[in-house]
Amino acid sequence: MPEALPTQNYKEPIHEKLRQVVLRKKPEIKEIVREPTAGGIVFRMTADNRDIEILLIQDSKNRWTIPKGHIEPGETAKQTAVREIGEESGLKNVDVLSWLGKIHFKYRRMEKLVLMTTQVYLVQSLDKNERPTKEKWMNGIRWFSFADALDAIEYADIEKLMLIAKKKIRSGDL
Repeated sequence: MPEALPTQNYKEPIHEKLRQVVLRKKPEIKEIVREPTAGGIVFRMTADNRDIEILLIQDSKNRWTIPKGHIEPGETAKQTAVREIGEESGLKNVDVLSWLGKIHFKYRRMEKLVLMTTQVYLVQSLDKNERPTKEKWMNGIRWFSFADALDAIEYADIEKLMLIAKKKIRSGDL
């Protein structure tokens, strides 16, 4: 009859690992921070004026999104959107056509809960020859067909605003 295997050698590492997982807690939230931001759904018409192209940036975590950033003191949300589009894409020849809406999201930054509100504008790129250039922290930047932009975008709230944007562009309700 074979000897019984010593169970303690096998259970102890699993038990210890479970104890570590159970005891590992996130730090307690000690502060709630509100961060107002603004950005834009930047579009241009294709050369034949039949379709819409959307400019998306790829962040450092490979998520496709719109250019956006923090509102600086003394700056309006609309001014922020234009500044951030310029900084993040290099596009300078743009026109803010209308406000599309707000998106809200939250995330944790150590002991802080960050509540972010982003004002989103519909922004037209006026120069079809102006080429977007990415900032160093980005993994990518490029024009997408509207359908491909909807597939690529990582955030459902931005996707909804893109659909509103398309409706406004098509109807001329700017």
